[in-house]
Amino acid sequence: MYKNIILVIISLFFISCSYKSHLVKPNEKAFAQEDDYIFLALRAEQLSNHKVAAKFFEKLYEKSSKKEYLYRSLENDLVAKEYKKVIQRVDTILENTQVFDAQLIRLKILSLLSLNHLDKAIALSVSLAIKTKKVDDYLLTSDIYVKRQDFDMAVKYLEGAYVKEYNEKILDKMSILLYVNLGRKKDAIAELETHSRIFGCSELICNRLIAFYSNDNNINGMLSAYLRLYDIKKEEKIAKKIVQIYSYKRNYMELISFLEKYNSDDTLLLQIYSSLKNYKKAYILSDKLYNQTLKLDYLGQSAIFEYESASNKENKKLLNSVVKKLTQVTQVVKKPLFMNYLGYILIDHEIDVKRGMDYIHTVLKHQPDSSFYLDSLAWGYYKLGNCHKAKNIMNRVVTLEGGDDPEVVSHVKKINQCLKN
Repeated sequence: MYKNIILVIISLFFISCSYKSHLVKPNEKAFAQEDDYIFLALRAEQLSNHKVAAKFFEKLYEKSSKKEYLYRSLENDLVAKEYKKVIQRVDTILENTQVFDAQLIRLKILSLLSLNHLDKAIALSVSLAIKTKKVDDYLLTSDIYVKRQDFDMAVKYLEGAYVKEYNEKILDKMSILLYVNLGRKKDAIAELETHSRIFGCSELICNRLIAFYSNDNNINGMLSAYLRLYDIKKEEKIAKKIVQIYSYKRNYMELISFLEKYNSDDTLLLQIYSSLKNYKKAYILSDKLYNQTLKLDYLGQSAIFEYESASNKENKKLLNSVVKKLTQVTQVVKKPLFMNYLGYILIDHEIDVKRGMDYIHTVLKHQPDSSFYLDSLAWGYYKLGNCHKAKNIMNRVVTLEGGDDPEVVSHVKKINQCLKN
């Protein structure tokens, strides 16, 4: 962890200082062999020979007095784990120059931290943060407090860094300390939610909220965070999580609103429309899905929902449309649902009773004990005037599952009346 911090500081400060130096003296060398020394120093770094690189950069500093070489030399000593050497060099330089140099102090702090001299590191880091008031120095101080497991103080300095630029990565780090290390779960979530309301719920913040809410088994909180995350990333896996939560809560109205708004799962939406008997919307959606995919299953469903949603089921145009669609479907898709539906419509509306009964006989070969298919067959015999045959079949239907269905009961009454007449 601290090695990575060192490497980041190395790259940032060398680039920054080098840039400033070239602004002052763009084409001027401090001494004749300067380029040769730079090449050797960089080559040593490339080969991870940081002790050698440190010596070359130290020589460059001695000959040129350019601070970037001094920093680079000390940073290579840090990477080479020459922590005591770094502290000694920094102390000597600061004592001789009597000039405040924040970067040299940072390098000393990192060395103290690496040597686990936490009290000295904290004292120096706190002093530096007070003087510079820079975010990076607040973060460095917080890291030292974390290593000492003084999480309250670590959070304090993270808060100080956060209010300077409202950086979500700093907030995320702070929320973890609050939630995990200090057990201040409500505070952690409140900080994240406040940031979300003011600056928006980024992917990082939303995911952290989801993790905390999930750990607390806060279903409503998870749902809220997932919805905000989905606004950022329209990913199928996020949509599935939202659907799962709505389904778990049995909040079908809001689930429908979500599915209608984002079109994230039209197949599921169609199932919900059907289960809630919203046949009008189911008809429109199944028709849309058929036009998009040309799958005959959707055409069959479109025909069923078109019929079920109609206020006047005797309308000739409606019946022609439904029969035409189901005929097209059943020529290819031999599903009992579509064949029975087509057969029943042909029978019930007396369009072609015998043809309708042929469809029913076909599905009964595969499901001979279906009360619904047997009811359709009995209704066919009733329409043909063979009420005794219809009655015999219905006697069996009423003993099966589904035999108490309101439509079955209505058919039984009419068949019994037929026999009386």
